[in-house]
Amino acid sequence: MPMEASPDYEFAPLRIPPGTSRSAAATMLSLQSDVGGWELARLQLHADGTRKVVLRRRARLSYLPGPHI
Repeated sequence: MPMEASPDYEFAPLRIPPGTSRSAAATMLSLQSDVGGWELARLQLHADGTRKVVLRRRARLSYLPGPHI
């Protein structure tokens, strides 16, 4: 199900490569939350170990940096 476009939020799709531990992925996402004001909107774990993540934040916070993983 695709994320609905909303004028209130901006979305950032990310891909976390296979082989990344669960704790490392959680740390990366936590840093995005602390630094950029992002929150987790969706997380998909695939059979090959790839994680597809969608982060979101209020559009008024767009002056903050984008996600970097």
